Amino acid sequence: MKKYTFRSNLVISSYALVALLLVSCLGEPPASMQVSPIDATKPNQVLRWKMTTTWPPNFPVIGEVAEKYAEWVGELSNGQIQIKVYGGGELVPPLEAFDAVSQGVIEMGCGVSYYWAGKTPAAQFFAAVPFGMNSQQLTSWLEVGGGYELWKKTYAPFNLVPFLGGNTGVQMGGWFNKEINSVEDFKGLKMRLPGIGGKVLEKAGGAAVLVAGSEIYTSLERGVIDATEWIGPYHDYKMGFHKIAKYYYTPGWHETGSQLEFFINKTLYDRLPPHLQAVLEAASKRAQVWVLAEFDKQNGIFLDKLVNEEQVEIRQFSKETMDALRVYTEEAIQEMIGDDPWSKKVYESYKQYQARIAKWSTVTEKAYYNTIQQ
Repeated sequence: MKKYTFRSNLVISSYALVALLLVSCLGEPPASMQVSPIDATKPNQVLRWKMTTTWPPNFPVIGEVAEKYAEWVGELSNGQIQIKVYGGGELVPPLEAFDAVSQGVIEMGCGVSYYWAGKTPAAQFFAAVPFGMNSQQLTSWLEVGGGYELWKKTYAPFNLVPFLGGNTGVQMGGWFNKEINSVEDFKGLKMRLPGIGGKVLEKAGGAAVLVAGSEIYTSLERGVIDATEWIGPYHDYKMGFHKIAKYYYTPGWHETGSQLEFFINKTLYDRLPPHLQAVLEAASKRAQVWVLAEFDKQNGIFLDKLVNEEQVEIRQFSKETMDALRVYTEEAIQEMIGDDPWSKKVYESYKQYQARIAKWSTVTEKAYYNTIQQ
């Protein structure tokens, strides 16, 4: 679920090319290029929208859910909203989705909010925080803990409205060709590890290397990087990392429940009648459930393949290593938010909710897992 920098083999239409130039260079596009207005005099007006994603076309689970979302919106709206999904690069480059939707060149986007850290550091807290909340805890914060209201306020200055888009669950810790017995073993290690996790790695003495998804395998094979993380057994098996790395570490301390998103142009959303706004939200809730369910299903299947068919050795980071990385995480976050008052406000809400909900998890889930593992 990380950054994708690739080019589609499809020829970008002249419309998309002009749109991209407008987004990148000219700022606000002319009225003729903006999203189609809603005609209040036509209650059954059919809206034909485009959604651009940050993923390759039809990418397993996280790309598939965009297509499913479009299907569900069509069903719930009785065909009144029809969404055509484009993979990253088919209309605009993957990481320009935020700007394209913000400017009104495209109606909707799909991605993960830590891609927009350059716009506002606060965006990262709605995606993944090292040693942060897991999927159900994060969903609780967003749904009933005030998180979603903060998310909407974070995106409002950019003329966007965010929606839940699914959660990956806890990811794996990565693939290594040497044992990681202590935090000292990260020193000098070149690892593909983006986001806040990459900053934590650097504090531990390693080097965070940004490598496009399509280049990770060859980079690891040729020694450009010494280690990499990706998502979990399903996607890691498909990438073939087990063929070139010896140790598979758990847990994914850097992404403990990565939240995906849909986002829509706010000007367009505000013009929608309430029942269509409700449709967009209802479909997003269905996506939230489907993504985690599909990840749990597929990761269970492919973990078995990796262990029993490919003889992959699963290792666990030591408590001492995790404790050290946790300290580095807090240092990295404080440096990241700096003097930005809004990022501080969002992080404080996140941190307080995590501390409160963790007490419940400790006496229920943690106690249960510790019991059955004895």
